[in-house]
Amino acid sequence: MGQFEEKLPNLWKKIGTHGIMTLSTCSENRVTSRSMSTVVIDGRFYCQTDQTYLKYRQISENPNVALCHKNFSIEGTCRCIGKPLESKNDFFINVFKKHFYGSYKAYSDLHNEVLLEIVPTLIYSWNYKLTKPYMEYFDFVNCIYRRE
Repeated sequence: MGQFEEKLPNLWKKIGTHGIMTLSTCSENRVTSRSMSTVVIDGRFYCQTDQTYLKYRQISENPNVALCHKNFSIEGTCRCIGKPLESKNDFFINVFKKHFYGSYKAYSDLHNEVLLEIVPTLIYSWNYKLTKPYMEYFDFVNCIYRRE
């Protein structure tokens, strides 16, 4: 087992199963960010939004996005995978309802609501050992871990 595979379980443990994460999107030279109720399932990040919102239009034009959570920066590609309440998305809705019941109840069944899936391409974090700072990088495209 390589260093990437060896360190991956601890990365997911540190990130956790859910959180309010900042999603950044960009198109037409305009970068925007907003907080999103996000769940992590099998190494992918999921959130829902209204398809009439700016962030959805930006993702449609440019699927490259970033999430910020705790001391992690998560870069990835995003796509719409349907409506939150479609039976094929039960894997999401069951976890989302558990952690964000208010958002589930208020938004999941709205007509324009869609489910977004973010597949990470690079995750990096800022850390300290004693008082010495270092960075950890997880390159998901090439399955490479490095520490600087």
